[in-house]
Amino acid sequence: MRRTTVRIDEQLLNEAKAYAARKGRSLNSVMEDALRQLLNRSTEAAERPRVELITSTAEPGFQPWVQERLDAGEKLEHIFYDLEDEARIEAMH
Repeated sequence: MRRTTVRIDEQLLNEAKAYAARKGRSLNSVMEDALRQLLNRSTEAAERPRVELITSTAEPGFQPWVQERLDAGEKLEHIFYDLEDEARIEAMH
């Protein structure tokens, strides 16, 4: 096996050494596993199908009846509680 010189941030290297010691592993095996995981993640990400997100065409803001109550000085949390009460009453019927 050919030896290669790699420069690693000293603090990161110390953390890796401590991790290896806690796990009873060699520093080399910890670094190999970390590189494998990084390479596998990038391969998996490239193979995933693209996800198309659906966006709303609705106008921003509150429903008109909610906005009217807000304009009249009510707090949004009170309007929300009213809706919860209505839902509980409907559930009882």
